Amino acid sequence: MKFTAAQIAELLSGSVDGDPTVEVSQLSKIEEGVIGSLTFLANLKYTPFIYTTNASIVVVNKSFRPDQEINLTLIRVEDAYQAFTTLLEFYNKQKEVRSGIEETAIYDPSVKFGKNTYLGHFSIVGKNVVIGSNVSIHSHVIIEDNVIIGDNTTIQPNTVIHYDTHIGHNCEIFSGCVIGSDGFGYAPTDDGSYRKIPQTGNVIIEDYVEIGANSTIDRATLGSTKIRKGVKLDNQIQVAHNVEIGENTVIAAQSGIAGSSKIGMNCIIGGQVGIVGHLTIGNNVSIQGQTGVTSNISDNISIQGTPAFEYRNYNKSYIYFKRFPAIVKRLEELEKAKNEK
Repeated sequence: MKFTAAQIAELLSGSVDGDPTVEVSQLSKIEEGVIGSLTFLANLKYTPFIYTTNASIVVVNKSFRPDQEINLTLIRVEDAYQAFTTLLEFYNKQKEVRSGIEETAIYDPSVKFGKNTYLGHFSIVGKNVVIGSNVSIHSHVIIEDNVIIGDNTTIQPNTVIHYDTHIGHNCEIFSGCVIGSDGFGYAPTDDGSYRKIPQTGNVIIEDYVEIGANSTIDRATLGSTKIRKGVKLDNQIQVAHNVEIGENTVIAAQSGIAGSSKIGMNCIIGGQVGIVGHLTIGNNVSIQGQTGVTSNISDNISIQGTPAFEYRNYNKSYIYFKRFPAIVKRLEELEKAKNEK
């Protein structure tokens, strides 16, 4: 599809500086721009490329003032980075618009489909499933009985959604995810073996949640594992049974949260973080990558290390960690000198 500078400016609530009729049909990085592409300039270190790019349109901040002649069309907006994010969202929606049910898909007669639903090749949908409007379910997805999926949600290929899971509106679940599998619950017996504890709960995913590829979210033993509104999970994340993740918390790849831990709102959790079970993490907490969290964390704290402690104290201590062999050697020399007196 082609769009003019005027149409894009209207979408972004911006103004055109140049030819409003120039057309673009693709997006590009500014340093790789070609004729017919649209790009953006938000980071000032990329400013030199605006004078050499072959892109036809560049989205810039209103405050941008070129110090050389520019032979392309600018769209001026309040925030170029946010505006380009809006364009990417629009571009994806246009690219992924599908509707209808592929002939190889299998679904139970009891399934309720909303308007403009897409069900991809070789997908399977069980009994009493409710699927909202404008939902895209791609190929090889398995949806078990009694699942509810809200409007405008996308489920990418090879995902498995187990029974009784509730997924909200405007969510995206990327390829290979497993939602609602059994939690890791076992009781030791007298003979040293382990007896499986039935996992009878479910998973509730609220609106505007994104779950990265190959992530797993386990069903609760009792009640629900809950992923609150606006949570963003990276790839390969493990969320155990009865965990709750608060609104607008973001978690980077390969992190794991053990059973029944509660994470607050607006937290930022780095990659490869491990959180033990039955903890409470407060609101607005920042956890640096590869941290091991073994105790409750209050609101508004940044932590690092294993076991974790306050981030600034960690950085101060790290100076001594690196020098520890030299410090020990010096102490030994001082002790030897004292004894020789």
